[in-house]
Amino acid sequence: MMEDREWRAIYADILHDFGFDRMRDEDAMRIAIDIMKHKAIDSLTVQNELESLINGKNAVICGNAPCLESELKGEEFDRECVIAADGATSVLIRNAILPDVIVSDLDGYIPDIIYANRLGSILVVHAHGDNIEMLKKVLPAVESNVICTAQCSPITPHGHRHDIYNFGGFTDGDRSVFIAKEFGASRIELLGFDFEDTHVSAIKRKKLKWAKRLIIRAGVLM
Repeated sequence: MMEDREWRAIYADILHDFGFDRMRDEDAMRIAIDIMKHKAIDSLTVQNELESLINGKNAVICGNAPCLESELKGEEFDRECVIAADGATSVLIRNAILPDVIVSDLDGYIPDIIYANRLGSILVVHAHGDNIEMLKKVLPAVESNVICTAQCSPITPHGHRHDIYNFGGFTDGDRSVFIAKEFGASRIELLGFDFEDTHVSAIKRKKLKWAKRLIIRAGVLM
């Protein structure tokens, strides 16, 4: 697991690179904590379910690059743990695949994310300064199988009870990798990742560079 001091240095670089406001991230964290306190959801139970789904298994992490659709063809996920990074949820559902875990900062198609959660997918919702209004809208509608993360929170060892978690990672894709590692995946496979996609905005290209850098740091890419 990444050490908290190591993550703090990375997080400071991310804030500087993007011009993000740490206080906005902290506001989002507090809002998520407040919403979750009103839910009858035991965070340790959700963590145990995550560990049961991931530990010792091949974790197939699905990003939302256009190549995901074709890369899914012919794939069978009998014993793997399928983790959807946000918008990949819709592609998986369209292909009759229910992800075991969804890692989302609520940029994806919310009806599909809530639908999958209600069918049993564990939802890991990330709170940050740019999604405060979505947190207020979506979190109250999620009835079970949800925990929240925040990049401004200290790194959290799983098995500890907290109001909000930080397993490492910045984008939904690389955060999925850190979650898979934290909960003991025996192997991690990436589908639907295109770190060199030129058909995205400048800020998205920068995020893809950070995602690749962090996934390399996690030892999944060379």
